[in-house]
Amino acid sequence: MRKRAGLLALLAVAVLLLSGQSPATADPGTGPDGATSATLEAQLSAAVRAYNDAKGRLTTAQQRQAALTTQAQATQGRIVTLSNEVDEAVLTAYEGGRIRGFTVLLGSASVSDFLDRATRLQAQLRSDDRVLRDLRATQATYARQRAAIDGEVATQRSQLALMDARRKQAETALAAAQAGTATTGPGGGTASATPAPRNPDGSWPRESCSLPDPTTSGCLTPRTLHAYQEARKAGFTHYTSCFRNGGSGEHPLGRACDFSANASTFVDARATGADKAYGDRLAAWFLANADQLAVLYVIWYKRIWLPGSGWRSYTGDGTPAGDHYNHVHLSVQ
Repeated sequence: MRKRAGLLALLAVAVLLLSGQSPATADPGTGPDGATSATLEAQLSAAVRAYNDAKGRLTTAQQRQAALTTQAQATQGRIVTLSNEVDEAVLTAYEGGRIRGFTVLLGSASVSDFLDRATRLQAQLRSDDRVLRDLRATQATYARQRAAIDGEVATQRSQLALMDARRKQAETALAAAQAGTATTGPGGGTASATPAPRNPDGSWPRESCSLPDPTTSGCLTPRTLHAYQEARKAGFTHYTSCFRNGGSGEHPLGRACDFSANASTFVDARATGADKAYGDRLAAWFLANADQLAVLYVIWYKRIWLPGSGWRSYTGDGTPAGDHYNHVHLSVQ
């Protein structure tokens, strides 16, 4: 019985709430393979973090490739222009223009005339040399740009492979907790959140629980506070509780918030009517803004949403709070 309760308490990193406004912590249990719920929870979180970072690097590589491609196209156009100028200079020389130039020097009527003709000829030679040097330099630039594009494509391939591997790891962790069957859930939200800062390569920087939590006396990471504030800016202002001590999961790390479906408290009952509709809209909004907010996972109405996997089945402890019928849980990377 205790083993069964532990499994239900985990099921994809569930962070349980008791009735009323006081969240509860879940006791670690053991999965079918002997792994504790805390271990399975850590495996899930680690897999999704790696997936999110790989996705960020993929997007950044795609953006860099697009910029490099635009630059390479401009460089290629410049090569065509310079090549035409070189061809024209070569044609002029071989048709006698350059030879006649030297002949004209020999036929100068005076020293002054000779110097004037020599100056003009020298200017032409310098111009031709400049075009040749510009052409060589532009060709070298184009070669570097193409190599850089190839590098970005290789990065994309590796990150896509990593994303696929991490997605499978996350789903394996869910399956170990006897959850994770594909299902449907809220969608169609509007992407309106201001993006949180990323590393230059597109991954998410590490953050600690360093800022005051406006919902409790605890702390939050900067990204979690940002997600909370962006949700409120988007109109999701019902009762919310984020940090809490004890237990595993993201709450004690300042990386999770529970958003009540009810406006003023956590009601110990399944959300219906306007409260259910509010929870659906909020969950859909988190999904639409997952990339902007570094969403790790969302739990609502006995379902869990993971980046790359979508909505999956979820079972808590059979209570409205444990099954997340009365609140939307958000975990942030």
